[in-house]
This record gives sequence, C-alpha cells and structure tokens, in this order.
Amino acid sequence: MEKSYIDDIDNENLDLGDCICSALKLEEVDVNSYSPLVLAYIGDSVYDVIIKSMVINKGNRQVQKIHQNTSYFVNACTQSLMMRNIQSHLTEEENAIYRRGRNSKAITPAKNQSVTDYRRATGFEALIGYLYLKKKYGRLTELIKIGLDGIPEFDS
Repeated sequence: MEKSYIDDIDNENLDLGDCICSALKLEEVDVNSYSPLVLAYIGDSVYDVIIKSMVINKGNRQVQKIHQNTSYFVNACTQSLMMRNIQSHLTEEENAIYRRGRNSKAITPAKNQSVTDYRRATGFEALIGYLYLKKKYGRLTELIKIGLDGIPEFDS
C-alpha cells in the first residue's frame, strides 16, 4: 500500500490551515506580497465557511432556509455594517490592510449594493483573508464576533 502524507504528520495536532499546507505541499508565501483583491478573494471564502458553520449550528433545517439565513450575513451590506462595528477595534496594521482592500480597484458592485458598501465589504474580506493567511485565527474570529454582535438577528 502506498504511503500517505497522513502517515508523515500528526494531523490531530494541526489546524486546518496547517493540514492544507502539508497535504498540498504549499510553499510559504509572504502574505504582504498579495494584492488586496487576492486577500479579499480568500477572505470571502473563509468568512463564508465561518458563517455557514454558525448557521448550521442552529440546527438541522431545510437547505433553502439555511441558504436564506447565510445570505443575510454574506452580502456587501451586512459586511459593511460589520466593518463599521469592527473599525474601532483594529490595530494599525489591520486598519492598513482594510484600507488597502477598501481602496482597491475592485469589480463593480452588484446592482442591489451601494458602491460604499461594496468597497467597505471588499476591505473587510481583505482583512479576513490577511488574518487567515497570517494564521491569526483567534484574532480573525474575535473581529468577526465583534462585527456580528452589532447585526440584528435573522429569523427564518
């Protein structure tokens, strides 16, 4: 039987990011070399997984209801509101990453989103991506919790 990468690592003691890097043999990259839009690209996915984890934790429901609940949190308007809640809690470094993302030349917003919300949401996602790639998972979840605390609860 062929030896697996799992045989080489003690995956019980690795976080998801380390498991991904180990399994896929990803090289270390300087996070500061990524453009703000690349940070936002990965940040969008990380935020999506966190929100979906939170939503499904509320119990087994129809997938359509889970999707509606998730969509409430994963849109530019809500992310913009969350960013307003988070901003006073950011370090200088985090604020710089957020501003780079917010000021980037992003694609045009969806027709139901304001340009301001879209740009603020892009900055938010860039910050989430940066913290994820820096493996600052505690800080990442702390900021998301602060942001969520200021969002009205969604009932479905």
